[in-house]
Amino acid sequence: MNRKSHIDLIGAVALTAFALNLALNQVVVKVSNGGFQPVFMAALRSVGAGVVLVIWMRARGISLSLPQPAHVGAAIAGCLFAVEFTFLFKALDLTTVSRAAILFYAMPIWLALASHVLLPGERLSASRILGMALAMGGVVLAVSDRGGGQASLTGDLLAIGAGMCWAGIALCVRITPLSAVPAAQQLLWQLLISAPLLLIASLFFGDLVRELQPLHVAGLAYQIIAIASFGFLFWFWLLKIYPASGVASFSFLSPVFSVLLGWLILGEQIGLSSWAALALVAVGLVLINRR
Repeated sequence: MNRKSHIDLIGAVALTAFALNLALNQVVVKVSNGGFQPVFMAALRSVGAGVVLVIWMRARGISLSLPQPAHVGAAIAGCLFAVEFTFLFKALDLTTVSRAAILFYAMPIWLALASHVLLPGERLSASRILGMALAMGGVVLAVSDRGGGQASLTGDLLAIGAGMCWAGIALCVRITPLSAVPAAQQLLWQLLISAPLLLIASLFFGDLVRELQPLHVAGLAYQIIAIASFGFLFWFWLLKIYPASGVASFSFLSPVFSVLLGWLILGEQIGLSSWAALALVAVGLVLINRR
């Protein structure tokens, strides 16, 4: 497919579907934590997605090796990937999907701040500063609301930390030779590096398996196929076809869908302050991603 100068109808539908897929994954992780220890499940996801990706890349004749200059960047990104999903999966074990999603998807705040300092071409405009202020206000509001539901300060802070790690990966890809490496190889090496780190870390978080049921195994399979391998590849494909700013402008949909699915599927109680926090973060993300 040829490169597009704007988001067309097909792109809008694809990006909306991808945001819905990411949101559903938050619910799937929350449910699957009932059968797997969260960090162990993150490790199994990296192992499984790594195997799927190797098979797919071999079938398409894509090299698995990294050029030597990209080794350091890949190592940093892989370590951040491991920490990100340790934090996120544990956060979803402790707090609600809606709270975790609002805080995790505030990632562009941290990326915009770091980019302003480290990337000369990414200075903060007035609209982006306003967006950061609104999104940060939403984060503060979400964390400060301790009433009702399965509110956990530790879980909330872990979700914020996961978002910071995600921003760190995005920045690492931008400022290291990893930027010249094809997206499939970037993803593969993040999975391969994170898998053993997560497996080792899982030994420090209690029993590896909880009350395992077929539903939990199905949830893990969904994460491997629909998110960590082909899901991320689909995202990279969209970035090749459509402008990055246009793709990023749909990021506000993921926390919105996550909150709605947490409410609809898990019966989470969403208070007025959570809706207000979601609105602030969503509007903030739109402004941050404007160019």
